[in-house]
Amino acid sequence: MNAETNTESIDLTKFSPEQLKAALAKVESKKDNDRLAYKQLVEQTVPQAIFTLCAASEMISNAKTKAFKYFEDVLKLKADVFGIKEKQQSHTFSYKNGEITIGYRVTDGWDDTVSAGIAKVEKYISSLATNESTASLVNIVFNLLKKDAKGNLKGSRVLELQKLTKEINDEEFTDGVNIISESYKPVRSVWYVEATHIDDDGTRTPIPLSASSVDFSQGYKFDFYSEPVKS
Repeated sequence: MNAETNTESIDLTKFSPEQLKAALAKVESKKDNDRLAYKQLVEQTVPQAIFTLCAASEMISNAKTKAFKYFEDVLKLKADVFGIKEKQQSHTFSYKNGEITIGYRVTDGWDDTVSAGIAKVEKYISSLATNESTASLVNIVFNLLKKDAKGNLKGSRVLELQKLTKEINDEEFTDGVNIISESYKPVRSVWYVEATHIDDDGTRTPIPLSASSVDFSQGYKFDFYSEPVKS
């Protein structure tokens, strides 16, 4: 006999209003206590997790710093040996069973004049959509001027626009492209280190260095979602 049948078989007329009210209050009280216990558990658990993750973050930070310090001497020696100090975004070093790349990433950035350049290019190129051949060119240019999800123009596409100035050979179009290219102000975002283990057979396995890419400890499986939550 299930809970629903038990509930239906109870004759509520046998209980006084006071008794029913007391029973309801007891149920509500338990519900409130359970919810309070949940909130208290969250308040106890969050600080523990934050402490653990802060410790892990500090360990990764120290490891990253140490890795860059290792290669400071390597890069100094390289500059002395080859007689030139390279100003490149990244450096890759390897040996038989591993490879490490250190460097920095660059985020595209533009000053406020970029909108004027884009408007000038769009105004000129729109006037060309008179036949199939020119319409195709218009589509190419507009695709190059498309912005990403964050509303930014991609720096790599400006190079393609500059190549088109030689083909189109129009002063107005060239001026617009020049305004865009001169407004480009790339920003260095983050320093990174990437490491790869190389087996004797040549198999390359990236070493995960972020909380998102690293797997759980051996033997642990987060299976909270494997079964439906019981009410």
